[in-house]
Amino acid sequence: MMKLCLLRHGQTSFNLQGRWQGSSDIPLNETGFEQARQAADELAGEHFTAFYSSDLQRARVTAEIIAQKHALPVSTDSRLREINMGIWEGQLLSEIPGLYPEAWAERLRNPVDARAPGGESLRELSLRVTQAIQDICAQYHADDRLVIVAHGLCLAAFLCHVQNIPLEEAYERIPKNAIPKYLDWPQLS
Repeated sequence: MMKLCLLRHGQTSFNLQGRWQGSSDIPLNETGFEQARQAADELAGEHFTAFYSSDLQRARVTAEIIAQKHALPVSTDSRLREINMGIWEGQLLSEIPGLYPEAWAERLRNPVDARAPGGESLRELSLRVTQAIQDICAQYHADDRLVIVAHGLCLAAFLCHVQNIPLEEAYERIPKNAIPKYLDWPQLS
């Protein structure tokens, strides 16, 4: 069975400040670079077939730091980007409910299908990311091991899908920065 190693990118200044970065292209901060280096050291002794990441620099650079230890290139796929948060991107999470009370109330009522103004829904994210990972995996064999570096909500939505967990729980299942999570693929048929 194929083994996937899923990682969220290293920390950014937006993570630290509590800002929603979504699909904005925010770089790693110094802690994020250190987290990526630690993940690279942790995974250095393992054999991987290929590395994939979101095309956003925080994920791509994290993947490149890890892939260097394996002398493998990183292939990017824009479908692995974080959810598009529309006009909420760059805003402090603590301020969004006051600035956009109606849209926030809808998100609380319907976390799967609501969207920030100009953004995408959690369901749309889940479908996009799941299709991307299925397409990536279809290129490899059952004994291959792939690393996929993406984003917190992106990976949480994918894991909810494959583990049969209600998608509403994705926000509570966002992985920590640069900590490997292993998954056998396909986990569910």
